[in-house]
Amino acid sequence: MSAKAILDFSARLHQGPTAFAAWCGMKDPAVVDTLLREGYDCAILDWQHGFHDFSSILSGITAAGAAQKPALVRVGVGQFDAAARFLDWGAAGVIAPMINSVHDAKSLVDMVKFPPIGARSWGPMRAMAATGLSADAYLKHANGFSIALAMIETREALGVLDDILAVSGLDGIFVGPGDLSITLSHGAKIDPNGPEVDAALTTIVMAARRQGKIAAAFCTDGARAAILAARGFHLLSVATDGAFLRMGGKAELVKAKAF
Repeated sequence: MSAKAILDFSARLHQGPTAFAAWCGMKDPAVVDTLLREGYDCAILDWQHGFHDFSSILSGITAAGAAQKPALVRVGVGQFDAAARFLDWGAAGVIAPMINSVHDAKSLVDMVKFPPIGARSWGPMRAMAATGLSADAYLKHANGFSIALAMIETREALGVLDDILAVSGLDGIFVGPGDLSITLSHGAKIDPNGPEVDAALTTIVMAARRQGKIAAAFCTDGARAAILAARGFHLLSVATDGAFLRMGGKAELVKAKAF
């Protein structure tokens, strides 16, 4: 992928229109390639709950680059060192789950942004090759185009939302509506599209826009993504690769048995 494509994506998230992401939990890079060629704006590789290993993350980033699209990686809880590593490999951004405090947000920024904002260790050899940037140019521009998103998934995070958003170097937030529904209901249910989560989403997007930060969210399907796009979210995933496979497989099997 060209440096221009990565820089344009970062700017596009702020300026609009809403970007729609292909959520990829499966290891095969062909899944990334297939979905991106259907018109998705970027891929999100799910390291936290998906089937990925280090090799498949690299393959997914490479497949996205071949399609001239950016790839972001959702890392595991507290795995900020892995986040920096994936940026070194050419990921356009990282999504960190369970960011519940200013300390969590600052720890993320510290690992994925270069000084003077953070303390990211130098080693973006593949990222420089993928972008075509020299070492000096990469160091100069990486803090601007390497996107760091903090996942808001708990009642605790909502309580300090403005403080998390105010952390210098944090580019925005990414809502995990499933976990948010669990914590808001005190563990009683999982309802990512329920009224409590819906109200929280409105609060979140308004707070992010006030501070000039990216507002992003996971969506269970395209209809939900359309609703949140109309509310002003910058980046929205649309279901998952596994959900597409199950839904498509089931629908065609129903047709096959209708004789």
